Amino acid sequence: MDSIKSSELITNDDGSIFHLHLRPEELADKIVLVGDPGRVRMVAAHFNRVELERSNREFHSITGAYRGSRVTVLSTGIGPDNIDIVMNELDALANIDLRAKEIKSERKTLSLVRVGTCGSVQAEVPVNAFVISAASIGIDGVLRFYKGHERVCDEWMEDAFIHHCQWTPKAARPYAVKAAKELVDKLYQPGLAYKGITLTANGFYGPQGRVLRLPIEMPGVNEAINTFHHDGLPLVNYEMESAPLAGLAALMGHKAATICLVIANRATGDSNPDYQPRMEELIEYTLNKLIE
Repeated sequence: MDSIKSSELITNDDGSIFHLHLRPEELADKIVLVGDPGRVRMVAAHFNRVELERSNREFHSITGAYRGSRVTVLSTGIGPDNIDIVMNELDALANIDLRAKEIKSERKTLSLVRVGTCGSVQAEVPVNAFVISAASIGIDGVLRFYKGHERVCDEWMEDAFIHHCQWTPKAARPYAVKAAKELVDKLYQPGLAYKGITLTANGFYGPQGRVLRLPIEMPGVNEAINTFHHDGLPLVNYEMESAPLAGLAALMGHKAATICLVIANRATGDSNPDYQPRMEELIEYTLNKLIE
């Protein structure tokens, strides 16, 4: 087997992976992903035991134990580009011999749940609600750089979304991908969480239809988005990471899902900047579901 070039798989002097600064033995098979580095310690505060802590740039991680299960919590920062870094380096930690720089013959499957914040596009999905991304539509283009993306994408959903929203061909073609059903089923509890389609944007302002000083290419896009349904699921929310997470995980043979706290409702204009107490509830809810 040919080795992977050092320029393609960069490691640090201590044998850790380049950005995350983790070594293979320091990663748990169950992983909670958060955007905000400050949220890592919020999650780890629920652990019964902390094993190690690492920090580099926006990538802050703690591995420990929660109710007898080994768990790693890791911050990704914001955006699909960071998910590309995180997913490739997590998969390398699990499935590549970093010293020999060779792919292992036996593959490991990771279970990843992203706990984030989002904006609802449905008036009936209020601020402070929990939303599970059963499927995600990415407008970032990240997954299109990987061969075989067609086998994990839902082309029917993509075409329906493009037609319904009159999507401009000047932007990247949206891709649609489902989250791992096993994790979605674990996370979903009727009456406590909503389930639907998530739109993953590659920016916070123009890509999510916000207008400050610059006009946008598709000024009516949010009115179209909040009326989109597919396979009985409504498009519920905007966020910035779930589609590449679900897509890359599926291509790599891992399981991934996203659950978010609604902190703004684009349909009603409501928002809650003081959302930390509710985030604590979401973290505990997610940890309990993850280890079931």
